[in-house]
Amino acid sequence: MSRKEVPRAGLLKMVLAGKATNAQGAAALCVSPRHVQRLKGRFQAEGAPGLLHRGRGRPSTRRLASTITAQIDTLLHTRYKDFNDCHATEKLREVEGLRVSRELVRRRRRALGLPAKHRRRPRQYRYRRTPEARMGQLVQIDASPFAWLEARGPAMTLHGAIDDATGTVLALHFRPTEDLHGYATVFQQMFTQYGRPLALYGDRINILIRNDVHWSLAEQLRGAQDPTHLGRVLHDLGIGYLAAGSPEAKGRVERLWRTLQDRLSSELRLRHITTPERANAFLPEFLADLNPRFTRPPSDPAPAWRAAPHELPLVLSCRYSRQVARDNTVRLGPRWIQLPPGPHRRSYARCRVELRELLDGRLVVLHEGAILATQPAPLDFVLKPHSAPGAERHRPARLHPTQNAPGLDRAALPPAQDQRGPTPPRAIYPPQRGFPRPAAHHPWRRAITKKAQALYPVRG
Repeated sequence: MSRKEVPRAGLLKMVLAGKATNAQGAAALCVSPRHVQRLKGRFQAEGAPGLLHRGRGRPSTRRLASTITAQIDTLLHTRYKDFNDCHATEKLREVEGLRVSRELVRRRRRALGLPAKHRRRPRQYRYRRTPEARMGQLVQIDASPFAWLEARGPAMTLHGAIDDATGTVLALHFRPTEDLHGYATVFQQMFTQYGRPLALYGDRINILIRNDVHWSLAEQLRGAQDPTHLGRVLHDLGIGYLAAGSPEAKGRVERLWRTLQDRLSSELRLRHITTPERANAFLPEFLADLNPRFTRPPSDPAPAWRAAPHELPLVLSCRYSRQVARDNTVRLGPRWIQLPPGPHRRSYARCRVELRELLDGRLVVLHEGAILATQPAPLDFVLKPHSAPGAERHRPARLHPTQNAPGLDRAALPPAQDQRGPTPPRAIYPPQRGFPRPAAHHPWRRAITKKAQALYPVRG
């Protein structure tokens, strides 16, 4: 008997003995008085076994026909063998016209010995983290893509930073997508107005931390990967970074987006703002009204902010190591900068220098801590990495599979063939796009051989 049917015998004995009415027994058993009369007749005729459900042991009237079940098993074994439970259910409904539930497909797949496609991870234990006691001790950063201008303008991503102790929104900035320029602008606003925090708390995006599996030989020997461009900036400023394992871990900034997507979008619509430039110009006014409403006092009134360095624009930059060319120029992507002569007309050719591309677009060349040259920013500048920070990563040359066989005479092997084809003949001055040709009286023009002239005809 089931747990539901066990107390029926005792209640029916009380009803049959006149100690309870049919209505009282029906209320206790959660059935109708008419059904109590049926149960009394079964109990008097058959005893306790008569109280069992009449449909027990019989096949369900809602079961699928054996032909349909066989058809589903055949499809799950053949056409939809590599489909997961949900995907197979959709295909059976949409393509085969079999309206079955996902649970039935799951049971049939397990009965056929087909394992689950995706591993079901158990629920992870989480606990509420106590907010930090001092303002500036921990700052949460994130970015939120949303239709902030609704249908009036382009889609944008809002970069922001919020203090963990007080809930103060420290900085906001709109960008087309989540990128390095947006985070660097938020850092500049926060460092300038408040100072440097002790630590930042954000997600594992590759703009802030390295999340690739590549390790160079130097990184393996050092035991740590080279940081990203922003990671190097935070390291130089003495700011720690904590990578969250889930969105719930940085719940304060996630709840901030829910507030801003309601309030900020409404304020932008109220002021008929349609461009990202006007939206960024409105953010300081919006923060001046938002923070007094939602900020709470910290547990410890002593702030943990540290003063920003005087050379903050120089620190907040992307850095590259380059070698100076023979004509004392340094190139970074499409930009190049001419170095002036050093003391006593010294040349910097073949010297290693550090190029820094600042947030405002300026290009600065440093050598042994001294600034050699500066170039102004181009129009419509956006700070983005040209290459990964740190030393150049050289991949080892790939050998032929037979060249690693033990005891093999490598001298007897044919030379390795380059997959890119034969190397073109080398000329003294091959024409290169983007570089001016030498003048007609230049000695390089007279030194070009006839073969090079045939391969690379000189115009003019």
